[in-house]
Amino acid sequence: MKRLLVIAAILCSSLMVLQGCSPKGATAGANLKRGNVSGTWVLNDVTFDGVPAMNVKSLFNEASYKCFIGSTWKLTNSGNGTYLLPGTADCPTKTQSIFWSVSTADQTFQFKKLYEGDKAKNVTEGYRLILSEATGDRLVLKSPVDYGKNPAYIILNFTKAMK
Repeated sequence: MKRLLVIAAILCSSLMVLQGCSPKGATAGANLKRGNVSGTWVLNDVTFDGVPAMNVKSLFNEASYKCFIGSTWKLTNSGNGTYLLPGTADCPTKTQSIFWSVSTADQTFQFKKLYEGDKAKNVTEGYRLILSEATGDRLVLKSPVDYGKNPAYIILNFTKAMK
């Protein structure tokens, strides 16, 4: 009987150790990783949560959010990238170099604008967006904005560009 209790105690201890070693929150952020963000994306739609569209004057201190609709974002696995604003009657065509990264710990996508001669390590200002969804063909980024007392977001909805 004593042997049976010792074996049961060893089994229970082993199970507790194995449970303690399992990754925490592995399923919550499983799709939110760098590899799912790399590629070429087209910004199809910009929506708003908690802020009226008419109160949003510009996106990324660049141009109206409307100028970004249809933009192409090329994000290489090395962290280098660009976005191309397609240009319309009200919006100039523009290509902007960026350096980007993903933080799976806090589920964010961040990028810095790079101008000619800039090195990413020397650029101290950038943008941090919530990485809401990153699957094979869909990317959703939420840009927090200050508006009133409640959280507000500009939501960028991307689809993977066809090769």
